[in-house]
Amino acid sequence: MADEELVKKMVRAVLLSSRSGVSLSNLQVEYKDLTGELIPYKQLGYATLDALLHSMPSVVKLDKGQSGEVVCHATTGNEVTRITKLAARQHTAKRTGRPQVVNCQMRVKPAAPFVLNGEFLNNYTLKDKAAAFMLLIFLAPSNLNENTTPAKPKLPHSAPYSPKLVQSRIKEVLNKHSNGLWVSKLPPLYREHYKQDLPNEALKDLEHWTHICSVEKPCSNKPQEMLLYPTQRSSATSKSSTLASPRDLPPDVKQKLGELLLKYSSGLWAHALPKLYQDTYKCKLAEFVLDHLTLLSDICTIDYPMPDNSKRAILYAKVLEDENRNQSGLAGSETKETVERCLSSQTVPSLVIPREEYPSVLVVEASDTNSVILRYIGEGYSKAQEKLEDEMREFYGQDINKVALTSPLSGQLTAVHAEEEEEILRAQVCEVMADKVKVYYVDHGFSEVISKSKLFELHEKFYRLPFQATKCKLAGLESFSQEQAVLKRFESMATGKILLAEILERNEVPLMVLYDTSQDDDININATCMKALQDKSLESPLKVNSAFMNVNVTSVCSDGTIYCQVPSRGLTKLNGILEKTENYLHSQVTSELLVSLPFCGKNCLARYKGKWSRVEITNLHGSRVLDILFVDVGIRASVEVTELREIPPPLLRDLISTPPQALKCCLADLPVSIGSWTPDAVHWLRDTVLHCSDCSLKATKVDESKRLAHVYLFTSKNFHDTSCSLNQQLADLNLWNHQKDVFLSSRGPSKSLNAPTNPATIHNTDVQDKAPHTARRMLSLLGSQSAPPCSPPVQLALPPLLELPEIGQNMDVFVSVACHPGHFVLQPWQDMYKLVDLMGEMILHYNKMEEKPLKVEKNQVCAAKLENNWYRVLVKGVLTNGLVSVFQLDYGKHELVSCTQLRPLTQEFCQLPFQAITAQLAGLKPRQWSEEASIVFRNHVEKKPLVAHLDSVQEASQSWDRKVVIYLVDTSQEERDIWLHDIMAEFTDEMSNAA
Repeated sequence: MADEELVKKMVRAVLLSSRSGVSLSNLQVEYKDLTGELIPYKQLGYATLDALLHSMPSVVKLDKGQSGEVVCHATTGNEVTRITKLAARQHTAKRTGRPQVVNCQMRVKPAAPFVLNGEFLNNYTLKDKAAAFMLLIFLAPSNLNENTTPAKPKLPHSAPYSPKLVQSRIKEVLNKHSNGLWVSKLPPLYREHYKQDLPNEALKDLEHWTHICSVEKPCSNKPQEMLLYPTQRSSATSKSSTLASPRDLPPDVKQKLGELLLKYSSGLWAHALPKLYQDTYKCKLAEFVLDHLTLLSDICTIDYPMPDNSKRAILYAKVLEDENRNQSGLAGSETKETVERCLSSQTVPSLVIPREEYPSVLVVEASDTNSVILRYIGEGYSKAQEKLEDEMREFYGQDINKVALTSPLSGQLTAVHAEEEEEILRAQVCEVMADKVKVYYVDHGFSEVISKSKLFELHEKFYRLPFQATKCKLAGLESFSQEQAVLKRFESMATGKILLAEILERNEVPLMVLYDTSQDDDININATCMKALQDKSLESPLKVNSAFMNVNVTSVCSDGTIYCQVPSRGLTKLNGILEKTENYLHSQVTSELLVSLPFCGKNCLARYKGKWSRVEITNLHGSRVLDILFVDVGIRASVEVTELREIPPPLLRDLISTPPQALKCCLADLPVSIGSWTPDAVHWLRDTVLHCSDCSLKATKVDESKRLAHVYLFTSKNFHDTSCSLNQQLADLNLWNHQKDVFLSSRGPSKSLNAPTNPATIHNTDVQDKAPHTARRMLSLLGSQSAPPCSPPVQLALPPLLELPEIGQNMDVFVSVACHPGHFVLQPWQDMYKLVDLMGEMILHYNKMEEKPLKVEKNQVCAAKLENNWYRVLVKGVLTNGLVSVFQLDYGKHELVSCTQLRPLTQEFCQLPFQAITAQLAGLKPRQWSEEASIVFRNHVEKKPLVAHLDSVQEASQSWDRKVVIYLVDTSQEERDIWLHDIMAEFTDEMSNAA
């Protein structure tokens, strides 16, 4: 059944995002936008939505609007009210106004099996859009309902991992503890050594890794109470391991390679090693190293995600420590687990950092960005604090328990009766005066001077909860932590607000990036505070009616936006600083400037046209591939992390204070707007201006809100006559007619490896039998007629079928798509990290390719760009408006994309078998699944790691025609395993009885 508490949370999230409330008629729409499904009031036992809302007064308050319509408002919960009141009571000189509580939910990204790419639909007519939707409906398996899945959960155990890598690391740890190691001690040791959390899945697999460890259960069957011992190798194995390699590396080379690998804790691609080595140490790496990676086995672990390509290996640094250092490290980790702060005569346990990657936090204050005071929000934190304060209020409400603290001492813990509220709070005495004391509220992070009469002895039972006020460090701002401009910007954007925190490093003071997700676009607080250091006098001086010669057009985007550099003080200063940067980096022989911890919003350096230029990281694809923006030329690129460098410390302030010199412009008075440019018009403008050294421009309008200038552009110095402008030339050219209809060939290539012998095709006749008359008319938009002759696609050897276990065996899987028990899609868990690496390689490859659209044919296997990633896809159909229906061969989703976003799939990316496995649930009778049953099934399995027990396989020559029948088991609970077919059978029985 539906989870009523989850529904309440989602309704509250919808209502909190609108201060003016949400009308009853729009509530369902906005709820579905957030969660992907409608409010399931019938499943919760209510006849109407109105009845459900009236049953939850703690969440929603219903009022009449001015027009008489019912409007829903969020009821302020106790937790939010308490946080807001307490934060508002911070009587500091710089605090003004009430703190704001903003939306702290992660922005939901559509994850439906059939998703329309809105970027491409925006430019099409209503008829075209309707056809696109109809196509998706007919492509969907039966009983496919709206997607109800929120964003991919950030579960600690849901990230793909390499078993071989984890095994080798555990082996290293165990070899230093030959007398055994408790399983409970393994995660902190692993984190300390490798700066990463030990995957939860690995803990489950330990008993099966008999080749690296043996497991003893002296006390019970609980995993944390097991002892691990290293598996002893045979003497023959030990002897062979000591034999010298046929070719050894010099010790200094090995040391330098070790330094490089330690900079990249998430691994380093082997093919990047020679260039990185030469750039860093100004000398070449011996060529034979890549062919003999085993020479590095004593300093790194080697993983081969693409078995057929040894040069695509990933190298992971080993942590080399002597036994004494390790033992002290072990003692240190044990100490960290049991450390408790001694205040008064009692102890208080240390606060544990939340395990989730993106916790919500309440920012209290910051006098230094290296020491921001905050509180974690949610279960186990603010809710536990609320419970404790309720207990304290009840306890101290009885006079017998009020023992006054008559002689407070500095550092002593106490209970304080709050001045303005009937609250009892935990505090620490900071300073003792004549009749007053200054106390620090250890759970709320602020200080106050109060009367001594407000102090009571803190009972021992209130020492159990860790102090809730804690600190964090803001990534990227370390060198400017006390700059007033930075602190003032942070104060206005973050103090008193609930924000989303990305935890980069889990140290005693964790390193974080903060985000405000309450706006249409997420705001990176760290990056915005860094921009407060920019010198406004060095910004580009472009104003209305201003004109410039010697303009350098640096970029022409596919939507018609152009980026220019105009002569200015800022550009002159920037060029001077970059020249100094070039000389500095050329003179340094060190690995210190390698970027080892990339994050969104980080400012660093990358090469542009052979020289180091400023970039901002805009997106991360895993840990080794990322997207960057060259801020001074307006060009976006995808690079490996090894291609980035830190800004040299002596030049950091100068580079940060110089504003970006790329001026964003669009051509004025054109027959089309930004976003409607044809490829022909874009190519013409690029050919005309990108290699012109004598451009000039004149501004007619400057849109400050969009930071966009409307200009006339010239390839000469004659900017007075607009009839000579490129704007006029473009307007006169016949380049604005969009591409003619793209027709789909009714026949795939007859004997091509790209054309499967038994393709999964769209059977229009079957669809027409089921579709209404209007839908059949829309199917005419499918290009079923023959296309004009075109060159056949390149022959492509498709990867082998994915190996499955024997019937009756188990496999770990991740459910990427779940429509209903009769149709869902799995991915093998064990090789998921290989898919992540493959997609990183595809991003690097295709983002550097020239934009040459592919001639599309049905049943063609190719690469498609969806959002910011590249996927391996099968073409299922093409609409005449240029949209293409594709099937993601690794994720099992159907998508609509523009034909301009397709590229040929190269043979290099056909080594890994396609990862999507179509499945149906065993143990159930075939039936038409209701919407309610489909929702229940999706909520239990989609985007979750599970265990699959293979019942049968319907074999086929191509992976997309193959189907497995399996039992699904959720093993995440320690007490029992949950078999999904039992849940679905029970649910259908309940629904039948209710009917």
